[in-house]
Amino acid sequence: MSSVVDRPTAIEPADSAWLRATPAVFVLIWSTGFIVAKFGLPYSSPLWFLNLRFVGVLAVLLIAMPFVRVPWPPLRLVRHIALSGVLLQAGYLGGVWVAISEGMPAGLAALIVGLQPVLTAFVAPAIGERVSGRQWIGFALGFVGVFMVVLDRITLIALPVASVVLAIVALLSITTGTLYQKRRCPSFDLRAGTLIQFTASLAVTVPLALLFETWQVRFTPQFLGALAWSILVLSIGGMALLFPLLRRGEATRVSSLFYLVPPVTAVMAWIAFGERFSHRAMLGMTCAVVGVALVVVRRR
Repeated sequence: MSSVVDRPTAIEPADSAWLRATPAVFVLIWSTGFIVAKFGLPYSSPLWFLNLRFVGVLAVLLIAMPFVRVPWPPLRLVRHIALSGVLLQAGYLGGVWVAISEGMPAGLAALIVGLQPVLTAFVAPAIGERVSGRQWIGFALGFVGVFMVVLDRITLIALPVASVVLAIVALLSITTGTLYQKRRCPSFDLRAGTLIQFTASLAVTVPLALLFETWQVRFTPQFLGALAWSILVLSIGGMALLFPLLRRGEATRVSSLFYLVPPVTAVMAWIAFGERFSHRAMLGMTCAVVGVALVVVRRR
């Protein structure tokens, strides 16, 4: 992971190609989150899984960091980086995972969290971003597409109120965290920032796990695989892609990428578990892709 710098530098062709591919790679990585939950939650309570995930990320960073020079952010930025990390990690992941463990279907959780781009657009003026009419159309198309993809998976029968509240907490956390980081601490070294953010998140999730959960972890091959993927790919890889995206692009454009996560997850679940992927879902996926294109593609 390379350092984040404030001053723009010349970009080589290879670097330019990688930057263009970053959004697609990010969506593919982020979309595996619900697949990992399907593998990991049967063998662990949700907050303890997240605690082990956060500890694993910190262990990898602490092992690697002595061998490289890491520029630490000024002390005045540390608290902003830590707070954005708590919102993006403890708030978002904790809300989604506990909501699913409490009985919320993953599709419905994806739909609720899928409101993030619209919510981000509503508050974008607070950080000096303007949302055009074309982008609003894109947000609407994206949400309709997400709804079509997850419609077959939604069930509201005996849905616990707590799971709905937790999913909404996750939505508010990732939206606020994205905007807060874009406004307060857009530039910092990825290694130092990740270490700060996951340490702060662990300081929140451990007390919550001790208060509300019992230690229920079975170290099966499935669980260990899900945990390793969560640490190395979702947390380290995903954050390494999200931070530069936030730094280089507007929050509204970056947030619109989350519309693509439920459709891509549905394709992955169809391949991995044979879950239904209907013609309506295919149409919804197309609608979401068009919606995101309207938001992120700039007119020349």
